[in-house]
Amino acid sequence: MVGGSGGLGTAICRALANEFEAVFFTYRSNRQAAEALASELVRTARTGFAPLDITDSASVSGALAAATETFGTVPAVILASGAHIAQPYVSQIGESQWLDVIQTELLGFTRLVAAALPVFRRQEGGAFVSLTSVATRSYPPGDALSSVPKAGIEALSRAVAKEEGRYGIRANCVAPGIIDAGLGEAFLKELHSPQIWEGQRKRIALQRFGKAEEVAEVVTFLATEKSRYVTGQTILADGGFHL
Repeated sequence: MVGGSGGLGTAICRALANEFEAVFFTYRSNRQAAEALASELVRTARTGFAPLDITDSASVSGALAAATETFGTVPAVILASGAHIAQPYVSQIGESQWLDVIQTELLGFTRLVAAALPVFRRQEGGAFVSLTSVATRSYPPGDALSSVPKAGIEALSRAVAKEEGRYGIRANCVAPGIIDAGLGEAFLKELHSPQIWEGQRKRIALQRFGKAEEVAEVVTFLATEKSRYVTGQTILADGGFHL
């Protein structure tokens, strides 16, 4: 589980602990948060964690090796980390901003795939699950910096599903809408006026923003054998925002 100590990541780890015997997660810099989460999860499942820099291939490989050494097998690899992204319009995005987010998110996923595929092939199976965004389907102005690399993650996931399915390997994505957790929570508090967010809420078919736990349940479904015949898909966990 890459990005386990974040807002959505924590909820996903809790959901995973209810389905798997063991959960191994990574954190970027906040070891204190990782230790607190591990102390909580160990009541339900065997737990391990390690630091990970998604921009460093050696760090990615090292974290995956630590997971396999600790628990033997890795049934699923989940990507829930990402760059802290502002909401500039396309005309305001500089090359350095594009490079930063692509390096962290899209290329970060390619590093994860490169490290995990040999493990999954040896196991004769495994599942990739990546968090993307509803913006790859229903674009809100100002979200290009976030949605463009996530669209690449979705495309690569479909490629993995098509090419690696013969080895029992699956790849799927979950695209959250407006979620009151993680970056979504920060955006709700800091980015726009309450009137604008109220207008966005009314766009949602279910007339409310989502919760981290609701996204976590979809991610967990895709990580388990309950979804063993589902691959190459992006499930929109957006309450009907895209409709």
